[in-house]
Amino acid sequence: MTAPRPAEPPSEELSRLAALHGVATSYSPSPDRTVAASATAVTLALAALGVDAATPDAVRTALTAREHALGERLLPPTVVGWGSGTPAALDALPEATRLSIRTEQGETRGSADRLPPGVHALTATTPDGRTTHAHLIVAPAGLPAPPARSCGLLVQLYSLLSRRSWGMGDLADLGELAGWAGRTLGAGFVQVNPLHAAVPGPPTDPSPYRPSSRRFPDPVHLRVEDVPEFAYAGDRDRVRTLLERAGELRGAVLEKGALIDRDAVWEAKREALELAHEVPLGPGRRAAYADFLAGQGQALEDHATWYALAEVHGADWHRWPAALRDPRSPETARARRELAARVDFHSRLVWLTDAQLTAAQRTAREAGMPVGIVHDLAVGVHPAGADAWAQQEYFAAGMSVGAPPDAFNARGQDWGLPPWRPDRLADSGYAPFRALLRALFRYAGALRIDHVMGLFRLWWVPEGHPPTEGTYVRYDAEAMLAVLVLEASRAGAVVIGEDLGTVEPGVREALRERGVYGTSVLWFERDWEGDRRPLPPDAWRPDCLATATTHDLPPTAARLSGEHVELRDSLGLLTRPLEEERAEAAADVAEWRELLRRLGLLRDPDSSQEAEIQAVHRFLLRTPAHMIGVWLPDGVGDRRPQNLPGTWDQYPNWRLPIADTTGRPVTLEELAASPRLRALMAALRE
Repeated sequence: MTAPRPAEPPSEELSRLAALHGVATSYSPSPDRTVAASATAVTLALAALGVDAATPDAVRTALTAREHALGERLLPPTVVGWGSGTPAALDALPEATRLSIRTEQGETRGSADRLPPGVHALTATTPDGRTTHAHLIVAPAGLPAPPARSCGLLVQLYSLLSRRSWGMGDLADLGELAGWAGRTLGAGFVQVNPLHAAVPGPPTDPSPYRPSSRRFPDPVHLRVEDVPEFAYAGDRDRVRTLLERAGELRGAVLEKGALIDRDAVWEAKREALELAHEVPLGPGRRAAYADFLAGQGQALEDHATWYALAEVHGADWHRWPAALRDPRSPETARARRELAARVDFHSRLVWLTDAQLTAAQRTAREAGMPVGIVHDLAVGVHPAGADAWAQQEYFAAGMSVGAPPDAFNARGQDWGLPPWRPDRLADSGYAPFRALLRALFRYAGALRIDHVMGLFRLWWVPEGHPPTEGTYVRYDAEAMLAVLVLEASRAGAVVIGEDLGTVEPGVREALRERGVYGTSVLWFERDWEGDRRPLPPDAWRPDCLATATTHDLPPTAARLSGEHVELRDSLGLLTRPLEEERAEAAADVAEWRELLRRLGLLRDPDSSQEAEIQAVHRFLLRTPAHMIGVWLPDGVGDRRPQNLPGTWDQYPNWRLPIADTTGRPVTLEELAASPRLRALMAALRE
């Protein structure tokens, strides 16, 4: 068999065209190696941006057009200013250019000096009569540090079952955890997984990182009994039956070893919420609901319409009747009217969920937490879901976000998420990104941004091609950061970027300059440019959330024992012989144990695993990190990861309740009474 021919690299003219549109023609999987992107990948990425580069003649035509357009335009579609200074882009305008700025606050100004923060409309006119319109984003120079150094808890909300939840953790459980942890443990925050709206099943994708919508929350997290109208539901026999069903779902997980069944939970909750929806709202609540609808506007109407249409035509809008695939078509407007009751039902669910999310954050702050609830923003959305339907003009058709091949994954990754088009974002003044952030900051004390490097560039994989045949497409990181800083500062919120793995040079520095925190995980903190030994605590960065593990990594107990290697071996995930993997994992842990002993954090060579977990977290406290996160399952010795990357149905990802060292599920009430968890948090308070 002959080896496959290497992919054809882009021509010089195609490379020039790609550069003018932010499409990369090479990437570096390691500092000492550069790989050329294929001409096919570059051509398809340009096509997704509306640029025809299919033939040499098309490339030349597109290149000429792009160079002419850039030469004619005085300013980019979106201009950024930081603090009270004049935006740098305006300094390059011809002398005597007149400016007219209509501020977000409604004023008209002729100068960009000392503009208030906001997104303003800018018009520039040169002495020879050329005029350009642009969006002007003015953001504070950076975000302030969190109000105080704090320790907090990290938890996947679905895994946190109380004796009152309906088979999975809910927003009342979140409020209970936050209120207890703030008052009893002195915790400063609770970080949860993305609570975005899911694509409905069955089966529903259990991953919280591939949602239908990132802007609106999922009503599956509602505590039904906390919905006021539910108490007045007319069919009391049906209510009793549903409450019994809730108890069965809860008991199956907590007492019979069942996995969390999101679809069964939602089926019971949906029926209960239908009963609540039949109860008329009181005057005050109706007024509040009307205000919410007005505030959310077209976006909420589109969201609720998608869910109403999905009930009729299925959860993939690409398979709907052609006219309904367009959210602005007359047929869609007619269907919205015909389904008005269902549209109202799904709108009402968003309102109810927003209220319980807000209540959880209020509870956290009232309990003394300086930050409160840290919410998680997924990288993207499901291609079949509500956001992809309602905002089609902003997504790159035929493309998926992923990751290039690297030392850990030679095949690369395809995450199945359509990327935003950077050109359309810029033309709109980043309107969909602003709206998304504003919605999340309504009830967040902080926001964790998954794969924060995506503010700078994303790996685009053409549909039907393997991830190895993708290429990077660049975004205007300054504009994306300006929007992020603007919305976070308005909300008084902290921003944490998940910057693990391969990070492009300059990214962490740019984030740090704007006050965006990073993420540091103990096992990855080594002197990679030196002897590769574990990084001593005083060498860690201060502007980060420091943790021992995450939802995608083994719990600390499994890491210390090496059980994570055995688990991966049992599922056929190892790429090297088992003994090699065991030896490397043991050596890694041994180096950390030695450092802990050297620092006096682990005194007994035969320390228990509980003592070692405490020592690991005491180490984190010795670092200058402003935020210390404790993976809540670590507090009771859970050994099972919540998600095992590289698996789908081989492992119960996103469906496990928190459990103790034996694998027995632990309720929220038992967590609150756990001597082991209290001892761990007490060790941090020392």
